[in-house]
This record gives sequence, structure tokens and C-alpha cells, in this order.
Amino acid sequence: MQSKTGVLLVNLGTPDSPNTPDVRKYLRQFLSDGRVIDINPIGRFLLVNLIIAPFRSPKSAKEYQKVWTKEGSPLLVNGLKLRDLVQEKLGNNYEVILGMRYQNPSLESALNQLKDKGLDKIIVFPLFPQYASATTGSVHQEVFRIVGKWQTIPQMILVDAYPENPKMIQTFAELGQRHRQKTDFEHFIFSYHGLPERQIRKADTTDKCLTQNCCETLHPKNKLCYRAQCFATSRKLAEALQLSENQYTVCFQSRLGKDPWIQPYTEEVILNLTKKGIKSVLAFSPAFTSDCLETTVEVGQEYKEVFEENGGIHWELVESLNIEPLWVDAVADMILEYN
Repeated sequence: MQSKTGVLLVNLGTPDSPNTPDVRKYLRQFLSDGRVIDINPIGRFLLVNLIIAPFRSPKSAKEYQKVWTKEGSPLLVNGLKLRDLVQEKLGNNYEVILGMRYQNPSLESALNQLKDKGLDKIIVFPLFPQYASATTGSVHQEVFRIVGKWQTIPQMILVDAYPENPKMIQTFAELGQRHRQKTDFEHFIFSYHGLPERQIRKADTTDKCLTQNCCETLHPKNKLCYRAQCFATSRKLAEALQLSENQYTVCFQSRLGKDPWIQPYTEEVILNLTKKGIKSVLAFSPAFTSDCLETTVEVGQEYKEVFEENGGIHWELVESLNIEPLWVDAVADMILEYN
């Protein structure tokens, strides 16, 4: 009997629609995760259900309407297409499914599709290149919770991160080069989703986290540090784009609340660039493998407005990897490495 491997591709999630009730439902589930808002559970419940979800949902719904397509959420649409293309690449000895950490298709429904197929192993592949407790860590925890209820559990392989994967880097670089063929950009921004500093420090085993130069290299002691991985991705991407150190800046977006988040902040970087007279910027979002609210709206539209309002002239966003053929190859190759 020929062995068969299950593959669970996982992304963060998306509301079922851009309407306020569905956005509120999504935000409640997402922000109630103790790895996302890592504070006292009672305080988190009150914060999410009495303040954030009720007041933020209508505004977020309007933002989701900007990215929604006729097919639906780009995060889900691209995820389903990627699933099919990876399945085609891997062939019949693999069963590839897609799950979302929050909302639909849920991780539980996705894993249940694999449960009774007599699989030898299941490879859980998060679609986040850099590890963070709030993303990949949360996915792994939820997978443990679900399969922990099964009577028979196949071998489980949980992929943690791939911040320097050559084909992933090459895909981002080729997408960037398409823009550079049309415009001569003065500066390049690599904007990653931010995290509270406390979450980075909680995972620190070196007592050097967030000190000067701590993220200049990726080594065994910081190999799962989100910030260090973001800088590692950026160095590889800058090398692929043949950029010097003064041609690009690494920064972090999407701050929430008053606590300090990892720096530098994207908006402050933009303001500093305009003060220096920089007029044209090409922006990348290398923490995201699919177009979504944080890329299309936040980086592509909101930061463009900040740039132009402060004297900038030309701001462009490089699209995410989505279903680029080389990215499909990268995912399939990484899965084969784990099998």
C-alpha cells in the first residue's frame, strides 16, 4: 500500500463577508486569542467584546469592502487557488487542503477532512514566512488542540518558518523588478506586520532582545525571533534586488494600543524619508504571501497618502506572492523537503 501525506496550508483568516456583523465575528475570534492579545483573560474579554469589536467593526468593514472582489476575499481566493496548484505539483500521493486560523474554512474542518484518510503523516504549513507566537505559534497550538482529541494521530510535522527560502525571496524580487522596469525608485521599504515588544521579549533566551544590533544576524539562539527573521528576509531580498544598505529600510506597521511595538514604525520611516527629500518609494510587504487588508489598503493606500501628503510624489506597492508560479514551486519544494 502506497503511503500518502496530508498537507494543511494555513493562513490567518478572513471574515465571511465585508459586512459589519461578519467582520465583528472575525475580530472577536481573532482578538480573543491569548497569543494575539496576551493580557489577563478577563481584561482581554472586556477589551475585545466591549471596546474593540463593537467600535472597530464598522470601520474595518469599510476597509474590507475596498479589497473584496467578485470572487470574495483575496486571502481566501488566492489560498484556494494555491491549494489546487500545490496539489497539482505534488500529485496523488498528497492530499492538500486549506485552513484558516480564524473563521472559515476552519482548522478543525480542514483537519477533519484528513482525519479518516489513513494518512502516514500530516504536514502543517503556515503561509507566514516568519515565525511569531501570534501567528504560527497560535496555529500550532490550535492544531495540537484539535488532533489531541483524535484516537489515532499520524506523524505530525509542523513547519515553523522559512524567512530565507531562496525561491520565496526570488519571487518577491522578480515582482519588484517588474515595477523597477517602469520607474527608477529612490528608496525601498520592507514593511512587516508589527508586534508588541513584550511578545518578542517573552520568547527571548539571550537577554539581548531589542538591544542594539541584536537582529543583524540569524543564529541558533534567535532563529525563531520574529524581528530577527524579518531582518533576515530583508537582507536576502535586498541582495536579490542588488540594493545597498542605504537604499532600503526595514520597518513595522499596524500598531494597536499604547504599549510599545517593535520599531522602527513604518509611518515614522515614511516621514523621515520625505524630510530627506525622497520622492519615489517602492514598498514590499514580505510578511504576507497573499494580498489582504494589511497590504492593499494599509501599505498600498494609507501609507501612500501619508507619503504624498508630506511631499512624496510616487509610491508603489509590490503585490504579494499570491499564486506566482515560482511561489507555488517554493511551497511544493518545501513540503517535499519535510516528507
